[in-house]
Amino acid sequence: MGGGQARVEVGDQFLEQAPQQFVGAAVLGRRDQVKFVICDRADYDWARELIARYRLDAVCEILFSPSHGQQDPAELAAWILEDHLPVRLQLQLHKQLWGNEPGR
Repeated sequence: MGGGQARVEVGDQFLEQAPQQFVGAAVLGRRDQVKFVICDRADYDWARELIARYRLDAVCEILFSPSHGQQDPAELAAWILEDHLPVRLQLQLHKQLWGNEPGR
């Protein structure tokens, strides 16, 4: 991924495209979450544009998760703060603690 192709997760589904099918169908609600896995700046910009275009922040909770080993979490946090995005930064704590160790 990367280059504006962030993985989008809605519940337990991974989408290869923007979540407009969920927004347009009124499937998403206040108790739902949309998670963008961010690999680089292009992914971040793409996700930021989708949030604005579909007003996702008015529909559900939005999570940005840096792809482990690809996107620096501190850099992603700085971008979020700089742009005042209405998202939550989600770190994969198990990856921070144990890396890719199987069974952890």
